[in-house]
Amino acid sequence: MLNRFASHTVVRDGVALHTRIGGEGPPLLLLHGHPQSMAMWHRVAPALAKHFTLVLMDLLGYGDSARPVATATHEAHGKREMALDAIAVMAHHGFDRFSVLAHDRGARVAHRLAVDHPAAVRSLLLLDIAPTLAMYAQTSEAFARAYWHWFFLIQPAPLPEALIDADPVRYVRSVMGSRHAGLSAFDVGALAEYERCAARPGTAPSICEDYRASATIDLEHDRADIAAGRLLTQPLRVLWGEHGTVARCFDVMALWRERAHHVSGHALPCGHYIAEEAPERLVEEALSFFQTVQKEPP
Repeated sequence: MLNRFASHTVVRDGVALHTRIGGEGPPLLLLHGHPQSMAMWHRVAPALAKHFTLVLMDLLGYGDSARPVATATHEAHGKREMALDAIAVMAHHGFDRFSVLAHDRGARVAHRLAVDHPAAVRSLLLLDIAPTLAMYAQTSEAFARAYWHWFFLIQPAPLPEALIDADPVRYVRSVMGSRHAGLSAFDVGALAEYERCAARPGTAPSICEDYRASATIDLEHDRADIAAGRLLTQPLRVLWGEHGTVARCFDVMALWRERAHHVSGHALPCGHYIAEEAPERLVEEALSFFQTVQKEPP
């Protein structure tokens, strides 16, 4: 669905990462969410490519990137490692400083990327998340029911892996179809792509490890940031769907103000999958934010 963007494979520490690049202008890295791939950007990438050099990346364990072997500490799937993947991908394409647009799991990677590598990230726009530690700490019954997969995927192996592998298409449709807009929000080709990638060998263990890392080692890193007083220093814009679970269960702006020096944001009239439910609004927001930032002193 993104064939106008040239496909590349970037290898870091023996792990192959699938990327695409295209457009012209300042570099902008796009990171997708769960249980998707870079295909989720198909409705916004063509418009953004008129203004930015886009680098799209399949996260570790998703899309057509590699599925590494799990480790006892879940470190291989931690957001710190995925952030290093992003640094390697951007360096491969010739960029040592760039902005980031990221959704869901990709936005959690972007958060870690901006904290760990502040000189590399110029600005970031995060879609429909609150900080991971805050979301776990403030879990309510309503959140647990809506985000059931957060707690299913972190169960010890091999039970969640076996259940997903028994019917990966059903898993994808259960997670994505239970949100505000249902499955009607997704292009048929995009949904088929998410289902194809979910059925790839090794996907179930990798996505479980992604979430296990978020509930363990990623929280350790977040607590260390808080203890050290490390905040995001870059301009941060956060957008969320007014009909989504994040909006219902959390004070998004208040939580991000605790983690960043310069944050702005608001809700959009959609659910969780902003890039596919409200692509025109997202393009407008991204152009307004990133082009303003580009005019400011670095």
